[in-house]
Amino acid sequence: MKHPDILKQLTLEQKVALLSGKDVWSTYAFPQAGVPSMVMSDGPHGLRRQLGRGDHLGQRPSQPATCFPTAACLAGSWDPALLEEVGRALGREAAAQGVHMLLGPGMNLKRSPLGGRNFEYFSEDPYLSGKLSAALVRGVQSQGAAACVKHFAANSQELLRMTSDSVVDERTFRELYLTGFEIAVKEGRPLGVMSSYNRVNGAYANENPHLLTEILREEWGFTGMVVTDWGACNRQVDGLKAGSNLEMPGTQGDSDREVLTALDRGEISLDVIDRRVDELLDVALATNKAARTAPKHFDEGAHHALARRAAAESAVLLKNEGGFLPLAPGTRVAVLGDLALEPRYQGAGSSLVRPTRLDRPLDCLKESGLDVIGHAKAYRRNGQPSERLEREAAELARRAEAVLLFLGIPECFESEGLDRDHLALPDNQVRALEAVAQANPNVAVVLAGGGALELPWLGRCKALLHGYLGGQAGAGAAADLLTGKVDPSGRLAETFPLVLADAPNARYFPGRERTAEYREGLFVGYRYYQTVGKPVAFPFGFGLSYTTFAYSDLSVRRDGVSFTLTNTGARPGAEVAQVYLTGPRDGVFRPALELKGFQKVTLQPGESRRVAIPLDEYAFRWFNPKTNQWEVEGGAYRISVGPNAGDLPLSAALEVEGTDPGAVYDKKTLACYFSGQVEDVPDGAFQALLDRPIPEAKWDRSAPLTLEDSFYQLSYARGRAARLANWVLGRMARRKARLGEPDPVSLFIRNMPFRGLVKLSNGLADTKFALAALDMANGHGFRGFFRALSAFVSARLEHRRRRKRLGL
Repeated sequence: MKHPDILKQLTLEQKVALLSGKDVWSTYAFPQAGVPSMVMSDGPHGLRRQLGRGDHLGQRPSQPATCFPTAACLAGSWDPALLEEVGRALGREAAAQGVHMLLGPGMNLKRSPLGGRNFEYFSEDPYLSGKLSAALVRGVQSQGAAACVKHFAANSQELLRMTSDSVVDERTFRELYLTGFEIAVKEGRPLGVMSSYNRVNGAYANENPHLLTEILREEWGFTGMVVTDWGACNRQVDGLKAGSNLEMPGTQGDSDREVLTALDRGEISLDVIDRRVDELLDVALATNKAARTAPKHFDEGAHHALARRAAAESAVLLKNEGGFLPLAPGTRVAVLGDLALEPRYQGAGSSLVRPTRLDRPLDCLKESGLDVIGHAKAYRRNGQPSERLEREAAELARRAEAVLLFLGIPECFESEGLDRDHLALPDNQVRALEAVAQANPNVAVVLAGGGALELPWLGRCKALLHGYLGGQAGAGAAADLLTGKVDPSGRLAETFPLVLADAPNARYFPGRERTAEYREGLFVGYRYYQTVGKPVAFPFGFGLSYTTFAYSDLSVRRDGVSFTLTNTGARPGAEVAQVYLTGPRDGVFRPALELKGFQKVTLQPGESRRVAIPLDEYAFRWFNPKTNQWEVEGGAYRISVGPNAGDLPLSAALEVEGTDPGAVYDKKTLACYFSGQVEDVPDGAFQALLDRPIPEAKWDRSAPLTLEDSFYQLSYARGRAARLANWVLGRMARRKARLGEPDPVSLFIRNMPFRGLVKLSNGLADTKFALAALDMANGHGFRGFFRALSAFVSARLEHRRRRKRLGL
């Protein structure tokens, strides 16, 4: 123990209280023992320090803070140095606002382009995600605040995210869904890791000793604290034994009673309690020391300028027919689209930031040196068609030399709490584009949104700039790119399929009842498309520049590659050089390409530079599920270098010494994995990959509901009032969707299990109350009602007694 003197001064009940939050955002303080409170705050791309009583859904107002580009946008920079700079700014703002732990970065893998929270995550590739996340963590923690990487782990869908079981084989789990976290932990050394809501192979992530102790602490050397996602604690005792430190938010004593009872019964030892408190104190003491000495202000103007630069270096130019962009000063342009007036610059849900200021595209373009002749709305944001708006846009377009049309994914399409249903742009936006392009073919589309889209309308525009969700300064960044003040250097951190049906897991995502089956295994994103040779709209790593680059003279060694990169164009620019590995195919199955290194290089016109990119400890390894360890398969590898996964002009062979994997896999049974054709994996193949029976995927609708069942399951509850509540929640969500807005409250409640009544009510309900609510849902209305009333009254009395015992 590092803090035995403090532990001696705390009563048993005070120790146990430290393992659950005081309220929504803070932990308990016991000043007489030298224990300070620790304040936590969302979010990954900006502070959400709430004013007054807090809530975890972003419904109540928060202090203004710089809204930086979301992770999906920043990933396009492929620039760890930039991410570290943004992290330093986030750390300074955290210190200024009295926040000790920043809940981010979010770094779950983009398993499917339909993931509703993909805007908060970096990439479909774990290596890129890990390197960028580690950089952001280093930046945040350089200012004394703690970073908390999330959501650990295999948290790939929003539907039923609090109850779903991620069924994934160990090799895929290690190589794809844990590698990014591993890099972040080893290279960024975060003080916090957030356990996710879901189960992982049957055990809740927060109660999973394989995940939290064997891998995170023992294998990776993590020495910080594990905090639950808000409401992700199922059973506190099991979480503490598995390696979790802090349940958030607090339950005002309900979890404490569970732990104290377990201590009396011998289910958990005092040594485990002391160890978890000691680990938490390490972080609380370190961050409070830094917060006391940190400046209580930050330079809002400098941070806004950094947000603008970050957005400009991350946006991806996907099309530029005939060098249509950049637009020359004085070009007569029509600016079209509702999103040109009110930009969509961040996602919905717990990451919502109240910006210090907000750039608007129309204003920024008027200041850019272009001759803006007018603006037309072009479409309604809620998706309803309007021939009048389309006609007005077309009329304005006819008078312009160039048209800048701002389109994007609506807020109600992607949000925390829901997954996307499709990858299509709203029909009314496509109609507006068609009307405008018919009036004037010189159209540049500027896209906003958190992820990939189907692009059947691509031929209707001459240029396409994807700004993702660029934060409060994203509009200014777009103006800089469109006018050539900044050369586009962003590259895609995800693949754009031609159609959703082309995705390898289109049949499996999302899991709709008990389980989410990861049947596609290793073949996610570009790993799948490149293996099976399936055409895509834009490959992983793709992005255009206003200049051109040439690769030559490749040299390959076991510890790295070097090559010459030349700017062959007439303008300065930056290229993201990418290194991919192709492993032996005779032993174990593997994707045709895997990213193993990258570097962003800025060159002047005509300049050549020798670029060296190391091949680190992650380059050649694979996880052997039979030996339960990382190994290097010996044999012939091919190392390829180029601008994206679909364009690799340089390659060379490399012989690598290693082990012979032997007959780890039966090639006949797992033929679909050896070929990469994983679109429809048979049960027998998936079961062989798992090396265990496939868990039951369907709910048992004949069984009574339990504390671990979700409110989604009220649709078949025995109680009429419960079924009515389900209908009301669905109606609330649908009504908001018709208005073009997500409804975080109804979305969260429907995904929530019944135990969430305890875990997320900040003490308004306890376990007895939740069990009474279950009674009502299961058809025992009167009994449940009176039990709930009794539980509510007794909980109020117990709260007062507990505060006295804790000395509060």
